[in-house]
Amino acid sequence: MITGAELEAAAADSAGGYVRPKRKPFDHKGEPCKNCGTPLEGWYCYSCGQNADTHHRSILHLIWEAIEGMFHLDGRLANTLPLMFFKPGKLAKDYMEGRIVRHVPPFRTFLVALLLFIFAAEHAIHGIRHEMELKEEREAAQLATPAGRKAKADEIRKEATSERADRLKGAAEERDAALKEEGADKARIATTYAERIKRYEARYADKMAQALALENNPNAAAEALAESKRKMSSAAQQVRDLKLDEAEVLPNGQQKLTGTTIDGVQVNVTVPGDVKGHKNFAKDASKGWLKENLAKAIENPDYYLLVLFGWAHRLAVLLLPITGLSLALVYLNKRQYFIYDHLLVATNLLSFSFLIYALCMVLPMSAWPTAFAIAGLWGPINLFQTMRGGYGSSIFGALLKTWIVWTIGVTSFGLLLLSLMVFTLSQM
Repeated sequence: MITGAELEAAAADSAGGYVRPKRKPFDHKGEPCKNCGTPLEGWYCYSCGQNADTHHRSILHLIWEAIEGMFHLDGRLANTLPLMFFKPGKLAKDYMEGRIVRHVPPFRTFLVALLLFIFAAEHAIHGIRHEMELKEEREAAQLATPAGRKAKADEIRKEATSERADRLKGAAEERDAALKEEGADKARIATTYAERIKRYEARYADKMAQALALENNPNAAAEALAESKRKMSSAAQQVRDLKLDEAEVLPNGQQKLTGTTIDGVQVNVTVPGDVKGHKNFAKDASKGWLKENLAKAIENPDYYLLVLFGWAHRLAVLLLPITGLSLALVYLNKRQYFIYDHLLVATNLLSFSFLIYALCMVLPMSAWPTAFAIAGLWGPINLFQTMRGGYGSSIFGALLKTWIVWTIGVTSFGLLLLSLMVFTLSQM
């Protein structure tokens, strides 16, 4: 008897004919196969299986065949994707129980989803950089007019006033809290408070002077554009100038490895006072490859991204065995499932994740917070549905296994990404 699922699969497969090019009638009957010489009866030789097509194609036809071959635009895709997104448990059960002809081969889906994810990530990063460049150009254009310079100067004054008020309030609250402590050293507290106030007032005065100079500078636009072009080089030089050879003990007991000033703000790199071996670390970091290669990456971000994405798809494939083994770990008690079954499920889970985040990254940046929030919630829900529908776990068991597998997956992705970034630095 033909089941409803088989009818759906047949209908979906026939729908694929609407997107595939129609094959012309076979008109080479009786001609010898070019491979084995057997007289042909149809498009495929019944002796060796070679296609009898002459493969003479137009450019457009070749492009279509390349796309069709990569994404396999037939009914199986239309049958697989809705299940992957909305009924992952049923899809996992179909694969594990051998109902595979109706679906796209899982590893092909995984590779295509990974490819789309890499493309989307590149698109998103280049989009962010392009937006930053446009913002800098708009700000420079604003500074080309007296009214624009005044508006920017007023903005700097407003921010400086607000920042000064917040810092003074915070310093006063910390001073008052310190004075209430038993045995407080009032003289030391007063000295520390006075030093902080002096530093905040000096920063406020510098900001106000910058605003006045900007408002009266007719060359502000040209200087802003020149500064934006030098920004990466300046940041790289700041990295090269970091001194990590000696640690300074701060009043709070922490050890300052280095410090620098960024946009007028002192930034310190510190470690807890009880950390040992910091001197060797500081010396190695200061004299080793890390600082120089980081500076090179800042100076030439395009090359860094090129190398990064060149290796990204290789390391991403490692998520497949990691996810498969994590599934095997939580289902050790179910002997009917083999590693192969867990790998099939892992390909579906990772394909879903790659596709949903790729979709988020091609959306306008204004939609990213909402889109990534939905994707972040949808991922564990999709995994939970897979545990329930594919493996038949109870609600509590599925929740626990979802937490374990999700934690392993997110941690592994973070470690692989960090390793990739450090490895890419070593290639600069």
